[in-house]
Amino acid sequence: MILFFENRSGNIIAVGTTAGLEDNDIEKLTWLFGEAPLRPESIIEGNYIGPRREMITPWSTNAVEITQNMGISGIVRIEEFSRAKSADPEYDPMLQAVYIDPDQEIFTIDRIPEKVIFINDIRYYSDKRDLR
Repeated sequence: MILFFENRSGNIIAVGTTAGLEDNDIEKLTWLFGEAPLRPESIIEGNYIGPRREMITPWSTNAVEITQNMGISGIVRIEEFSRAKSADPEYDPMLQAVYIDPDQEIFTIDRIPEKVIFINDIRYYSDKRDLR
């Protein structure tokens, strides 16, 4: 389950949980996120820029640990997403992605890993793949 909070700057904080949270835990998260209220929607309309779903950020790791220290259980990931200022925003594709109408699948990874290629001769491989 994904819960969405919106902070004062208009950024969305997505909280991935294994189950629903108690009202008391929601209040704790609202406080932790700088009085960012919980949005009741399961889909947030608009275009947002955030970390790639395949890469859990260090910020998320720290935020999840903080929630554990606060006595909130069941949180697996927390990430922040900023509203895109244009239809074709600038972002770092190595670290970020554009999310159109973020929903409950925002952290779902549906990509199959590529097969491992064993390389004995890197020069031959580079020449063959034209990587130089």
